[in-house]
Amino acid sequence: MSQYIEEFEKKQIVENGYPEVTVGDTVIVHKEISEGKKTRIQRFQGLIIKKTGQYSRESITLRKIVDGIGVEKSFIITSPLVKNIELVSKGKGRRARLNYLRDRKGKAALRVKKIDN
Repeated sequence: MSQYIEEFEKKQIVENGYPEVTVGDTVIVHKEISEGKKTRIQRFQGLIIKKTGQYSRESITLRKIVDGIGVEKSFIITSPLVKNIELVSKGKGRRARLNYLRDRKGKAALRVKKIDN
C-alpha cells in the first residue's frame, strides 16, 4: 500500500474508545438501525471468527447460534452506525480465522478456550 494512502487513512481514524478485540473474543456490538423515520440500537452478541483490514477499513465478523442455526454478521468497526462494542469475554483464538466453527453443532460451535482475567 502506498505510504500516502496509509498516512491519509491514519488521519481518518477517530479515537472511538472501543476495547481492543481479537479473534476468539465474545463481544456485543451496538448498531444503529433506521426503520422509516425511527432509529433504534440493535445489539448483536457473538464470537469474533474473523478480523480483516486495517486503519479505517478494519472489520470484524461475528457468529452466534440462533435456534440451532448459525448466524454471521460483519461490522466495520469505524462505521458511524456502530455505536459501541462491549467485550464480554476474552478468548484464545489460535488461528487468524475460525472458519472451522461453522462445521460444529451445539455447544461445540462456541467452544474457544477462555482466558481468565
